[in-house]
Order: sequence, then C-alpha cells, then structure tokens
Amino acid sequence: MTRKRRRLTIVLLGMLALGGATALVLAAFEDNLVFFYSPTDIATKPVPKDRRLRVGGIVVDGSLQRERDGVTVAFVLTDLATTLPVRYKGVLPDLFREGQGIVAQGRLGTDGTFAADEVLAKHDENYMPPEVANALRKSGQWKGEGAR
Repeated sequence: MTRKRRRLTIVLLGMLALGGATALVLAAFEDNLVFFYSPTDIATKPVPKDRRLRVGGIVVDGSLQRERDGVTVAFVLTDLATTLPVRYKGVLPDLFREGQGIVAQGRLGTDGTFAADEVLAKHDENYMPPEVANALRKSGQWKGEGAR
C-alpha cells in the first residue's frame, strides 16, 4: 500500500468515525427534545401522541379539582382562546394557583387530556414563563408584560 493510499484510508476512517459520532449525538438530542405547545396548538395542529411535550397557559379560575387520594389534581389550562384539561399526580409547586401562568410537561392522552408528570409555576408575581407569554400574545388575547 502506498503512502498516499494509506493516508486516504486514515482520512476516510476518521470521517466515518466522525459521522457515526454525529449520528449518535443527534439521536440522543432527539430523545431528549421536548416541544412546547399552547392549548390552541394542540387543538389545531397534529400533535404526536407518543412524544413528551410541554404545554403552557393560564390555569382557569375555579377549575382546580383535587381527588380523594390527595396527590392527583385536575385543572384546565387556557391560552385565552382554547382550553385543555390537565391531570397531574404529585405535589404541586408552592406558587401554583388558579389564574397564573404555568408550564406542564408530559404526554397528551388519547382522550384529549394532558397527563402531566411535571408542573412548573412562576417564581415571582411579575414573571410569566416566556413560552406562555409568547403563546398568549400570539393568540391576540393577552397584552401583559413578559417575554417578547
């Protein structure tokens, strides 16, 4: 094997290894990728049923219902244009309350209810999660302060 051919083989093997590593990294990112949707997006766009996603909006006043087990709650999330029922089993954040913006992470059920496994609430009275503020602003219903 000549020197030139040996060098070409090494370069090709290096590129093949780099391509394989890139494919593995991209596959890992895809598994951890969580898309953000508003209730209107879920109602109007095709949403993958088997994929984890984030839903953001405002908790509708009077919609919070606690079940007898003490850890399961149901509430309705809105972007002021569309509503989405949410079920969550776990301890809600201390700052969670009706009328405030939240982001819930989980999966959309076949019955149209969002099964959350994590609920994130705002951390002070002036904060609105950026995704929620942008979704509300996009719906044309909300003009408050927050992310642009």
